[in-house]
Amino acid sequence: MSQFHPDLAFIARLIPRFAFGPRLVKFMRRIAPSGGVPRSTPGVSASLRSIPGAGTARVFTPTDVSGPTPVMLWIHGGGFIVGSPAQDDALASLYARELGITVVAPTYRLAPEHPFPTAMDDLYAALTWIHASAGALRVRPDRIIVAGASAGGGLAAGLTLLARDRQEVPVAFQLLVYPMLDDRTVGRNIDGENHRIWNAASNRFGWTSYLAREPGGADVPIYAAPARAESLAGLPPTWIGVGTFDLFHDEDLEYARRLVAAGVPVELEVVPGVFHGFDNFRNKSISKAFVASQLAALRRALA
Repeated sequence: MSQFHPDLAFIARLIPRFAFGPRLVKFMRRIAPSGGVPRSTPGVSASLRSIPGAGTARVFTPTDVSGPTPVMLWIHGGGFIVGSPAQDDALASLYARELGITVVAPTYRLAPEHPFPTAMDDLYAALTWIHASAGALRVRPDRIIVAGASAGGGLAAGLTLLARDRQEVPVAFQLLVYPMLDDRTVGRNIDGENHRIWNAASNRFGWTSYLAREPGGADVPIYAAPARAESLAGLPPTWIGVGTFDLFHDEDLEYARRLVAAGVPVELEVVPGVFHGFDNFRNKSISKAFVASQLAALRRALA
């Protein structure tokens, strides 16, 4: 049997194999990070901004850059059902500081109270706000990155598809961190013995909450489940990262394969022996290397 990565083997054994449901969602929302004003850090100025037609965004701006910067729209994860942009403040600050870019991390409404397309509507409003407010935000409207992790990665992929099809806002690059792309995965026989954080039962609950129906049906929109898109042509260069013990491993590799077949430049980072969300243990060397791969890909894209 394959083993967990040495950096994470002890941690993996400590993580219980639970499944998300209404009670756990209620608890997770109660302990979620506050949505108050984000803290500035050395080299990065942080603020809270309102988005017309949507909610708010946490904005992280490098302080040592004089001209307009590239901008990243960062979408938090949480299975469509939990989470907030505040949970990723440290990562957003890191991107801003290391890359000299502005990072905009918007809120979006969560399922099951707000099923698809509510979250996508919120995020498209944020994307168009960034583009229209480029002067005020001091960002480059031609250098917009759409990025996210887990369900946020799936939302990022769906948002990039929507931007491609509406042709109103150009997206220069997409960064998809172990993205949740395919509702049909709930109907597949996946060995989940090494799955941690997010397992098959949680996946079914998340997709059912988001779609407001049983996942795997014939009429799920591509902007909800990007893996269902018949054509991936015309999408921007893409970075995808996932671990071998991640529930989304197979669907992420298939999406990368299809992007390449459609002529899209792709960098794929597959990390052996790691589970979903492993990089949240940020002091581990394998997590640092995973983030370093993202930073390197972004530097190349922005060069």
